[in-house]
Amino acid sequence: MTKIFRLTIAQLNPTVGDIAGNAQKALEAWEAGKDAGSDLVALPEMFLVGYQTQDLIAKPAFIADFMRHLDELMLVTAEGPALSIGGPLVEDERLYNAYYTLHRGQLHAVTKKHFLPNFNVFDEVRLFKSAGIGGPYSINNGARIGNPICEDAWYPDVCEAMTESGAEILIVPNGSPYFRDKFAIRMNTMVSRVIENDVPMVYLNMVGGQDDQMFDGGSFVLNRGGKLAAQLPVFEEAMAHLTFEVGENGWFAHDAEKATLPDSFEQDYRVMVEALRDYMAKTGFKKVVLGLSGGIDSAIVAAIAVDALGSDCVRCVMLPSEYTSQASLDDAAAAAEALGCHYDIVSIAGPRAAVTEALAPLFGDRPADLTEENIQSRIRGLLLMAQSNKFGEMLLTTGNKSEVAVGYATIYGDMAGGYNPIKDLYKTRVFEIARWRNDHHRDWMKGPKGEVVPVAIIDKPPSAELRPDQKDSDSLPPYEVLDGILTKLVDEEASVADCVAAGYDRETVKRVEHLLYISEYKRFQSAPGPRLSNRAFWLDRRYPIVNRWRDPS
Repeated sequence: MTKIFRLTIAQLNPTVGDIAGNAQKALEAWEAGKDAGSDLVALPEMFLVGYQTQDLIAKPAFIADFMRHLDELMLVTAEGPALSIGGPLVEDERLYNAYYTLHRGQLHAVTKKHFLPNFNVFDEVRLFKSAGIGGPYSINNGARIGNPICEDAWYPDVCEAMTESGAEILIVPNGSPYFRDKFAIRMNTMVSRVIENDVPMVYLNMVGGQDDQMFDGGSFVLNRGGKLAAQLPVFEEAMAHLTFEVGENGWFAHDAEKATLPDSFEQDYRVMVEALRDYMAKTGFKKVVLGLSGGIDSAIVAAIAVDALGSDCVRCVMLPSEYTSQASLDDAAAAAEALGCHYDIVSIAGPRAAVTEALAPLFGDRPADLTEENIQSRIRGLLLMAQSNKFGEMLLTTGNKSEVAVGYATIYGDMAGGYNPIKDLYKTRVFEIARWRNDHHRDWMKGPKGEVVPVAIIDKPPSAELRPDQKDSDSLPPYEVLDGILTKLVDEEASVADCVAAGYDRETVKRVEHLLYISEYKRFQSAPGPRLSNRAFWLDRRYPIVNRWRDPS
């Protein structure tokens, strides 16, 4: 008689702290697995509390609430398949990242995480204790299951120990956030584990946005030799009902649907859309407002917002001064019209005159300088925040990674806002993403097809328009040069000498390095935004505000 093991995997989107809502999602997945005749339904790492919880996980009342819901799940899933779900565990006054398997109204098995990530966005060593390597368990006398939890599968030790103690299938629950081109790294690493241990593997990742992080899903199943048996889509909730069978060489998974993964431009753009959509939904905001200047940054943010929320939920505001060109007025209006969203014009002339008058006795005959430019930006921030307060719309800020890196942004001015969709997107990639969006439309976009960022905006030289005939190139190196240097200094942690060896002018590199370091205090106070790289500002790259070191090379 053929030996069969049926498994349902649920790549779902939890919300941190919504333990009841997450439990309901888990129950619905369990019911789907029951209807499909599964032996086991598996959900991702820390699913019941959401991920990452940060210091919330250290609150005793939070752990108690989790345990109440886990006990309830244990009771309501007693008749049917087993349920595996991630959550915290307190044992001997120590806190663990754990994976629970509930079966027949009892706690059937618990696996505790051994390797705790403590790099990039992760702080698990600070929060959890490392556990010993657990052993496998079986369901209904079927396959023996090992559960390396996320980071446990990135090194050989845990998978090897579990298979040596009898695991026949590895089910790896994950809370693995996106960064560009990460999927290939994941796949190659998991293929290595499969080949090393000669057992099939299920890589189960969560999906959805949480603050700056986007969990991209993309769960998959590998058979011996690293052969792909199933592939779930990225950025979408999905379930798969899998069948494993014993063959001549042991357990193997039947082939199932294999989703096609999009290229990096589409993935980056979708991260920005889905992260904003989830941030809004999970924080309770319904609508957004943003300053639409006629420039590329605000235009692409408007497109992202419309694709995430729909045109009815996006309001664009032009805030002109005497330095605002007619071309910018026309381009901003064209961008709003292309997206179909509401468009208002609020002049800053009156407030600026009032501020100038109020400060005149103090400033006297001192010449105008950066102070007056920043006053314009801060008036815009004030007027936009007033509208945000009055209408209950969250203000989106629109600074790209290049500007945020070198401080080419006004704190309490154009940096004001609750979320920044392009925070981790260098300026050169902003242009590339805008062109990509004009040429592509997907069913997950709520915005219209076609040219949503007018070509005139893409083609014109960038300018803050805070003084006559101002261009970004007056203050910064050309963006292709600036972004090349920043990629090395920030993303690669390269030295000045490395940058010079790559062909960049040393004086320019030193200037960029200086601006990068002295702008840390601005980034410390900036709005959150979706992580697209593995060196995003905030948790990936944590530098002191007070820092007098400069690279002597």
